[in-house]
Amino acid sequence: MTLAESAAELRRLHTAPELLQVVNVWDVVSATAVAALPQTRAIATASHSIAASFGYPDGEQIPIELMLDMCGRIARAVDVPVSADLEAGYGDVGETVRRAIGEGIAGANLEDELKPLAESVAAVRAVVAAADSEGVPFALNARTDAFLRGHERPLEVNIADAIERGLAYLDAGATCVFVPGNFGDDVVEELVAGIGRHRVSVIGLPDVPAPARLEELGVARISYGPSTQRIALGALQDAATELYAGGVPPRGIRPLN
Repeated sequence: MTLAESAAELRRLHTAPELLQVVNVWDVVSATAVAALPQTRAIATASHSIAASFGYPDGEQIPIELMLDMCGRIARAVDVPVSADLEAGYGDVGETVRRAIGEGIAGANLEDELKPLAESVAAVRAVVAAADSEGVPFALNARTDAFLRGHERPLEVNIADAIERGLAYLDAGATCVFVPGNFGDDVVEELVAGIGRHRVSVIGLPDVPAPARLEELGVARISYGPSTQRIALGALQDAATELYAGGVPPRGIRPLN
């Protein structure tokens, strides 16, 4: 499958009636372990997790060369489309996306950091223009931080802001609108009603409905951010604690590496 075909498939998966579940990965071995599962239709990287693997904090502190190199290694290691978390674009959004496409990336998250709407829309347009120039139907999951950065605002303000921004991003060429936040059915329903069915993407958090319910509500995609790496690290720390206490490695360890 060519990169253009992979990107087209990723866009189709976002807009299909079935919910797209993407389990976030951070290196080649985590990506191949997830890609080996028959349920896996696409993979998403987690910028927080990749940065942590190299000893950097989240928030574009990792050099872009390291981030893109790892995304490329992941893309070349699996046979499913890869969506990369490109944070806010590392300065030159269009150039970052062009370089990501060069690494085999079929789509990306791009966060707005709640910047002025016109500036955020311009960033979406820059992504679309860069992808068009490369001949790739890039699947842009345009993220709004209306909830993540709107802690002190009333809920209804965050919902209205997310809808306004989401519609503007779709109009500018985004495939889907990512609205991360820890909210329940009622908020999801409002977001889908305002932005559109199969156009809203969410993150898996304790109060967010289960995947089956999200599919009923018309959500396009769910991802899990740094939670997957934290689950793996928690299991490692628990195993180390057990070994320090005199335990032995369990039977049946799967040779996934």
